[in-house]
Amino acid sequence: MFDAKLRRQAEDLLQAYRQAGKRLATAESCTGGLIAGCLTEIAGSSDVVERGFVTYSNEAKQEMLAVPADLITRVGAVSAEVARAMAEGALAASPADVAVSVTGIAGPGGGSPAKPVGLVFLARAARGGAATVERHVFAGDRAAVRLASLRAALRLLQAGLD
Repeated sequence: MFDAKLRRQAEDLLQAYRQAGKRLATAESCTGGLIAGCLTEIAGSSDVVERGFVTYSNEAKQEMLAVPADLITRVGAVSAEVARAMAEGALAASPADVAVSVTGIAGPGGGSPAKPVGLVFLARAARGGAATVERHVFAGDRAAVRLASLRAALRLLQAGLD
């Protein structure tokens, strides 16, 4: 399902988390579970992947991750602030040590001059630490944006251990 390079990246990430004794959670919007799917494609991943939240709608972000409705109204679901709140909410709603979140506009529609198709925000939150947020504008069609988001999320998770 995933190419050899992505599988290797996921295997390396899982091994690093295993060695560190850490468990992770995902909170996904535009990727629709792709990050969790890639990680759980690897046999034995259940000792690292604690849970995944697919929060595609604003209501799901609010209900499952406690993202404040007024935050979404004020800055929009595709924003650094909401990505941070999603990652922090995944930690609050799970016993995981680290959470990664992604929210963006995969396309082909939904973009605007201020928030173009391909705009993606990712965040990593760890217990007892400050969240890290990244902003990307990925090129390509819907599939390319989602795959680029997956790769960026795996890199962001790995960077949290380096």
